[in-house]
Amino acid sequence: MDLPVDEWKSYVFQKWSLLPKSIQVTISTAETLSDIFLHSSLLLQPEDEMFLQNLSRGYLVEKDPNAPLFYREEGNKKFQQKDYMGATVLYSKGISHSRPHTADISLCYANRSAALFHLGQHEMCLKDIMRAQMHGYPERLQPKMMLRKAECLVTLGRRQEASQTISDLESSFAAKPTLAAAQFQILQTNLCRLKMKAQEKESLTETFPAALTKALEDMDLKGENGQVPSASSSVSLRTDPLRGRYLVATKDILPGELLVKEDAFVSVLHPGEMPPLRHLESKWDTRVTNGDLYCHRCLDHTLATVPCDGCSYAKYCSHDCMQQAWDLYHSVECSLGGLLLTLGVFCHIALRSTLVARFEDASNVIRKLCGEIRNKDTCSPERETLVQTLTCDLGGESENKGKMLEPPVPGCDLNGKYESNYNAVFHLLPHTGNHSPEHRFLCALSVSALCRRLEAASCYKPAAAVPPGSGSELDVWGVAMLKHVLQLQCNAQAITTIQHTGSKENSVTNSRQVRLATGIFPVISLLNHSCSPNTSVSFISTVATVRASQQIEKGQEILHCYGPHQSRMRAAERQQKLRSQYFFDCSCAACQNEKHSAATGPRWEAFCCRSCGALMQGDDVLICGSTSCTESVSRDHLISRLQDLQQQVGMARKLLRNDKPERAIQLLLGCQRDAQSFLSGEHSLVGEMEDDLAQAYAALGDWQKSATHLQKSLRVVEVRHGPSSVEMGHELFKLAQLFFNGFAIPEALNTIQKAEKVLMVHYGPWNDEIQELQKMKSCLLDLPPIPAGPSVQGPNVFFQ
Repeated sequence: MDLPVDEWKSYVFQKWSLLPKSIQVTISTAETLSDIFLHSSLLLQPEDEMFLQNLSRGYLVEKDPNAPLFYREEGNKKFQQKDYMGATVLYSKGISHSRPHTADISLCYANRSAALFHLGQHEMCLKDIMRAQMHGYPERLQPKMMLRKAECLVTLGRRQEASQTISDLESSFAAKPTLAAAQFQILQTNLCRLKMKAQEKESLTETFPAALTKALEDMDLKGENGQVPSASSSVSLRTDPLRGRYLVATKDILPGELLVKEDAFVSVLHPGEMPPLRHLESKWDTRVTNGDLYCHRCLDHTLATVPCDGCSYAKYCSHDCMQQAWDLYHSVECSLGGLLLTLGVFCHIALRSTLVARFEDASNVIRKLCGEIRNKDTCSPERETLVQTLTCDLGGESENKGKMLEPPVPGCDLNGKYESNYNAVFHLLPHTGNHSPEHRFLCALSVSALCRRLEAASCYKPAAAVPPGSGSELDVWGVAMLKHVLQLQCNAQAITTIQHTGSKENSVTNSRQVRLATGIFPVISLLNHSCSPNTSVSFISTVATVRASQQIEKGQEILHCYGPHQSRMRAAERQQKLRSQYFFDCSCAACQNEKHSAATGPRWEAFCCRSCGALMQGDDVLICGSTSCTESVSRDHLISRLQDLQQQVGMARKLLRNDKPERAIQLLLGCQRDAQSFLSGEHSLVGEMEDDLAQAYAALGDWQKSATHLQKSLRVVEVRHGPSSVEMGHELFKLAQLFFNGFAIPEALNTIQKAEKVLMVHYGPWNDEIQELQKMKSCLLDLPPIPAGPSVQGPNVFFQ
């Protein structure tokens, strides 16, 4: 997904293996990115482009005139089944394939407005009604849609607009006596009902869902940082020969303090499960992907996407977002959708970065690129003189003229300011020498093919004029794109979101972190890795926030986890992951401590003695840790038992998904009895089984048993992730829901307070779960006190 599809990778790797040894050596030993790009570009043959073009055609990204009817009919089936969410997505797919100002698009918008109405999304419903009318919705169908509009306005408390719409409807009915009697009777009855509702409805002050805007406004950095504008004044940029560029605390920092707030320089929505057409049974895919639910520019969640007029792939939350994307990059990308999906997210980000750079003063970067292309030996005195001359020429201030300036920190301007701009992106390290020759060839050939398509389409306008003798404009930007593709392996940031699943009827949800998009954040890229970091990163739209997850002392480095975390992987596994993807060996405190720890391994992976219950220790053969016990067993035997148990738990989860909680409970209780004979009580699978039992009892409405099991699961989560971890916050949120549903008021209020405290550190006040917790608390505090009576046994009673 980040890299090209497997077919193109295999094709390029085979091409590499068939190259003469001398050419392989030339590319493998090339000292500059320009040499790698130009040598590889010369090897791209027409048959290579044809193979890639055939792969690209497998993605349905153009508008298919036959698709809107198919998706509208499929959406109607979902609508009739009262699956309004499924219907909404299918109508959106129909809209994305429709041309503007056609019957197809107006009908799809109108149908989607009906589905949104049933989902309670009245503002979105009104917008779709307006879009249906704008695209020529048939006059004969207008009355029904206008009734829906009036209903939305009444529900939203917009009485004046509702009254006007009702009045217009009455006039319309009077002017159309030709309506069939039955149809007229139905419409007239609905209109009378609506008039009564409008009269009864109190005038409400209209409130718009401005949570996102409010959240971004409230995320204010503490003080102004003149050196790193996207960071707070509590941090400072430093450089070190070993650690490179990094951030340190300039004062003592408390948990939850906002340290960095940075909008992505560019981001690309992850396509999710989007296989090419040759892998699908039907020509049109009906599955839900990220692209159906999130804006392709700002990444806002939306049920009412607005499509690009030229392709079926790009969808947005509003016309404004669509226009901004078109102006910045999509006017070039629109015709390349299939190719970009084939070449992967990294190539897409590389192209988008250079397109966005057109709107900045990128002349310094362009000159450096041109200098690299002209001068093959980057270590020559001439090259050094060129760079120094260019740097002085761009200084601007008269006092800089004629002076030999000290080279700034890479990515900074001459005043030492590090901003989230293309200059900072360009100076992120590509680690060219660490990538294998085959990988460099794959990236270079992919970028070359992209440049050829851009040249053929004549749609790429460079950022600034390229000096004579520096190669073509696309060669210069091709080198830049190759650099970005190589940079991204170490510098790409996964933009994540929390997705909630679970029983809607019982109001109990599970949450999981999912990757939504990939972006470039130059300031966040300054943070070095730790397997036990002192920060937490979260996202609202395309804005990343970095908060202190613990107290950070003055002078201490600000550290971020690149993925391998001590609570998720053993040290050896973390080291392998970091070495293969990021090209370094980690020596953080967590790795050092684990190196000297006992042979029992993490507590959440520990086995226990079947005789006395003590922890087992050792490598291939485990022996009981108790001095008074001689029990021993092979690790392979216990791992085999663990795998069998995991399979049984998987079967129980399938039963839960199929709405068979009683059978799931029976199976899980048996798994628990088996686990007690060889797994530590803090083993992660033990906690997972408790969580599964909590879900099963919640599905049955037995809140007390559900909460009891979830509390046991919480103890395992605390052991593995820590009492202040984000994982603990999500579990406390679930427990608060259970107490709330069970009407256990003191326990609910206590758990809400704990969950708020933990989640506030990681997300700040405008997190969805924190908002929900505050609603629950407000509801509980507004309840009248419940008088004590014989049925009240104590603080742990659940009121049914």
